[in-house]
Amino acid sequence: QVQLQESGPGLVKPSQTLSLTCTVSGGSITSNYYYWSWIRQPPGKGLEWMGAIGYDGATFYSPSLKSHTSISRDTSKNRFSLQLSSDTPEDAAVYYCARAVAPTGPFDSWGQGTQVTVSS
Repeated sequence: QVQLQESGPGLVKPSQTLSLTCTVSGGSITSNYYYWSWIRQPPGKGLEWMGAIGYDGATFYSPSLKSHTSISRDTSKNRFSLQLSSDTPEDAAVYYCARAVAPTGPFDSWGQGTQVTVSS
């Protein structure tokens, strides 16, 4: 059974770049035809899909976040990463990584989530 685990700093300063990593075990991120997403949930709000990277390395982004979001992968370590540049306090959220058979879901496996606070 595939497992996903998010990691990264819990606190970042405004205008810096937020970097998170999702390490996958029990399955390969290059396996046909899975897509690996980043999803976040700000306090008191619903889930927001941010973007995904596919089994072939193709990337997909939410139009509202595309200008300052980047998703990459390291196949040798079976993990993928999120970078969110020029972050603001509005980027504070619980960040999840997840797997699906399409870029935007539905998701069949999730990480536990990691809390990120944006504050000086």
